[in-house]
Amino acid sequence: MAEAQAQAKFTQGNLFRHISVMSLTASVGLMAVFLVDFVDMIFISMLGKAELAAAVGYAGAILFFTTSFGIGMAIAAGALVARALGAGQAEEARRRATNSLIYGVIFGAIFAATVWFNLAFLAGLIGATGETLDLAVHYLSIIVPSLPFLMIGMIGGAILRAHGDARRAMMATIWGGLVNAVLDPILIFGLDLELTGAAIASVCARIVIAGTALVPLIRYYGGFDRPTVSSLSIDIRPILAIAVPAILTQLATPIGQAYVTRSMAEFGEEAVAGMAIIARMTPVGFGIIFALSGAIGPIIGQNAGAGLNDRVRAAFRDGLLFTAIVVVVVSGLFFAARPAIQMLFQLDGMALTLVFLFAGPLSLMFFFNGVIFVSNAAFNNLGHPFYSTIVNWGRNTLGTIPFVLLGAAWFGAPGVLIGQYVGGAVFALVALLLTRRVLSAQTKAQAEADPFARQSRLFSLLHHRR
Repeated sequence: MAEAQAQAKFTQGNLFRHISVMSLTASVGLMAVFLVDFVDMIFISMLGKAELAAAVGYAGAILFFTTSFGIGMAIAAGALVARALGAGQAEEARRRATNSLIYGVIFGAIFAATVWFNLAFLAGLIGATGETLDLAVHYLSIIVPSLPFLMIGMIGGAILRAHGDARRAMMATIWGGLVNAVLDPILIFGLDLELTGAAIASVCARIVIAGTALVPLIRYYGGFDRPTVSSLSIDIRPILAIAVPAILTQLATPIGQAYVTRSMAEFGEEAVAGMAIIARMTPVGFGIIFALSGAIGPIIGQNAGAGLNDRVRAAFRDGLLFTAIVVVVVSGLFFAARPAIQMLFQLDGMALTLVFLFAGPLSLMFFFNGVIFVSNAAFNNLGHPFYSTIVNWGRNTLGTIPFVLLGAAWFGAPGVLIGQYVGGAVFALVALLLTRRVLSAQTKAQAEADPFARQSRLFSLLHHRR
């Protein structure tokens, strides 16, 4: 019991510091992986074949789809373990960690198989044709079967963050990123494997991330329980209660992105290549914000589990403040780096127009993405995961399709990006309103459950009437 309370370290101390340390630490690991993807795109651009860059763009939309499934399972694992730790239930936390990992691997394997058998259909659905379609399918056919390894790494990292151990979660992704970075030039250029080499390097990285996420859990946090039918049956309902809406929430983003990719495809492969470069720049620049969505969840979860609602509300406010600071700084750096980006990717024409539109002015709008990330973390850890589903699906359907259609009609290819970000801002406001509702309801529920709080409210009411 004492050990569990000691592990629930987010129930004490400065919340903004917790958010900053967790996000910055986690972002180092995330950006290590994203940076390798960024370098992949640089290497592929150096090959001088627009169809290769476009193929990676189409493949990226589908990989985003598969990765989103893993993120949903990781959210469930992190939320359940964090709340158990906050409530001082160390044994329950370990059991839930074990079962989340088992279910993640099983569901991940089934999902990967389903996607693998439909690669050509999915790539064609988002606009890939001819040689570009063949290249995208070949690239994906190598990477997609490794999804169960990615699931182990993502769920293991989420469990580590639930314990407050962002550093070891970070190191797992750093080791994976290093393996990818070393293998990329060897396989792409040294062995002249081009896209095949990039795909093989990614698979090796996923295997390394899985292994390095599991080792610290075994060594420092009591490892895992021996699974039994009864223990698995106990946790299937709470895991699915969070995982299903979280997976649906995450799947909305790649579906919305697929529509954006298809809309951009109407303006040619150069436009798709420009968007693919932006897709690599975004997580590298805003890796801290992507990390925040996973980092703030355990902070909210532990404090909610301990019944500290004032700290839950403060954590949400500090998360938004942290988001605003990061977005302003990164957008300024993007704007200053425009000449270097142009030279690095040998940009011209529509690709140059799109990248310059994003690098500076449009990237400021990423603040609204951050608002949705923080709100979704609050929903998932406060017992309202379907709110995050509503927000994400709304943002990627009603907040994407009409805005992208209008943007494309008015401004062409740049309007596709503009419409996507404006729609996101609208649904960020919806997310804020829903979060305020959830936080108010939780505070009211706790007050009604506390007899001293009820007496205090009654006394205040009588005093007011006098």
